[in-house]
Amino acid sequence: MFVHQLKRTHYCGHLNKSHVNKEVILMGWVDTRRDHGSLIFIDLRDREGIIQVVLDPKKAETLAAKDLRSEYVLAVRGLVRERPAGMVNSKVKTGEIEVEALHCEILNSAETPPFQISDESVGEMLRLKYRYLDLRSPRLQNHLIIRHRVAQLVRKFLSDNHFLEIETPILFKSTPEGARDYLVPSRVNPGNFYALPQSPQILKQLLMISGYDRYFQIARCFRDEDLRADRQPEFSQIDIEMSFIDEEDVIDLNEKMLRLIWKEIKGVDVGAVPRMTYFEAMDKYGSDKPDTRFGMEIQDLKKIVTQSGFKVFDDVAARGGIVRGIAVPGGGSFSRGQMDKLTDLAKSAGAKGLVWIKSEADGTLTSPISKFFDKEKLNEIFQTVGATKGGAALVVADDYDVACAALSTLRLHLGKELKLIDTSKDKFLWVVDFPLLEYSPDDKRWVARHHPFTSPKNEHMDWMINKEESKFGQLLAKAYDLVCNGYEMGGGSIRIYRNDLQQAMFRTLGMSQEEAENKFGFFLEAFKYGAPPHGGIAWGMDRLVMLLCETDAIREVIAFPKTAKATDIMAEAPSPVSHDQLSEVGIRLK
Repeated sequence: MFVHQLKRTHYCGHLNKSHVNKEVILMGWVDTRRDHGSLIFIDLRDREGIIQVVLDPKKAETLAAKDLRSEYVLAVRGLVRERPAGMVNSKVKTGEIEVEALHCEILNSAETPPFQISDESVGEMLRLKYRYLDLRSPRLQNHLIIRHRVAQLVRKFLSDNHFLEIETPILFKSTPEGARDYLVPSRVNPGNFYALPQSPQILKQLLMISGYDRYFQIARCFRDEDLRADRQPEFSQIDIEMSFIDEEDVIDLNEKMLRLIWKEIKGVDVGAVPRMTYFEAMDKYGSDKPDTRFGMEIQDLKKIVTQSGFKVFDDVAARGGIVRGIAVPGGGSFSRGQMDKLTDLAKSAGAKGLVWIKSEADGTLTSPISKFFDKEKLNEIFQTVGATKGGAALVVADDYDVACAALSTLRLHLGKELKLIDTSKDKFLWVVDFPLLEYSPDDKRWVARHHPFTSPKNEHMDWMINKEESKFGQLLAKAYDLVCNGYEMGGGSIRIYRNDLQQAMFRTLGMSQEEAENKFGFFLEAFKYGAPPHGGIAWGMDRLVMLLCETDAIREVIAFPKTAKATDIMAEAPSPVSHDQLSEVGIRLK
């Protein structure tokens, strides 16, 4: 065949005016075919772009030119020439040139595809079923090329900073302390199971104990959890760990890597990244990963409504809850139906209800709670949240976490709905000083907010070691998250490296000595042999590329993603396996 006789000289998208009058050999797929009398125009596509090929069947050596159809695989030998005056296509980077075919050969035919490759209006389920076709689209090819570039930048940057890339096992011990593990039965050890790693956390800490000092890995991780648009059951993270460092060292290194990535991929200079404590972020935005590209900051109303005589506010204040609100520009024109939808949205986030105050066009305030407040107090509430004439105030009274969640949900919804978000820029933020623990009413015990290997602040360590449970809610962590546009892009911490403190952490989490030894005995044993101070961070690789590609669906930057139900529509996975396969690993289904 032709492909064995002559080799490709160029990618379609790499040709430009400097190649005019040069003979080239191209190979790719027919994107479109147009007959213009005696000439056939073909848009030939490969992963780097599209070039117009002009085929005159009378002049060119060709096999069955009349049979050419979309997605046929084609080889073309031809001469690059400038397009005639007035025929330049500014929509493609090769639009100033075309290739006059001298020889054309069909390398393979194709059935009519279920959708046009370039049609972005096709439903996602159809595109996922024929993922190998969707992957031919310039959109997805661009996303995966960016992903490749990011991986290479990360590898070079970390290698230049004395990090070693080390692989850790995919089959490991189940140590459930977060999401559910994916379990793998062992055939040679009947009744025993491996777990696919939720992260290489313990292993990278063991590498620090082993003296490797600086480790990284673009690691595959697996979590059996409910999915969202920015979450998959298997994902990749840029995993980093360092010895003999503190929080400032980790933050400084990762800011440098952030600047490099954004400069190389988007051509944007990222300045110094601001910092905000966890409680500042919650108080201002109701979220520990706030989108700071727009305002609508949350305002505290508790002082001005306490003992107001309005039972809802008074009851919440009496039990130590909060009363807070946000201003909605232009919200004065919202209908009662729109306000009811916002109320339902607040309830979906856990709130028991929503109070609203609207300013009519003439400045008159209306609200369902008007009968409980005089005009002066209603106006004070309205102005305190920052609302102005023609706007609205939305107020939530509830426990701290619930009120924050509801107001954050409303803020983000309205930010998108009212087009308040400046999508032309990316806004970054370090969130620091997280609570170390949170109390689980369901389990009736303290649980780790990040994971049980995160170190408390130095001044709080004795509270844990001395079992001062009354202070557990005040424990702060040496933890830090990197946030971009309302997404947590990376998160990490300084780790516990002392055996006594790690044992104290397990005790605090309600773990018996026997349970700790059973789950983490090998890890605690390693601490006895000289563990250095260490810490690190993990970036969500998929989420990072999603942000760089300016899409809000993580499936858009993964070659073969799963659906929201953790299924692969293309391969029809997961799928049943045979009785014999189950018997080999000692499993019988109910």
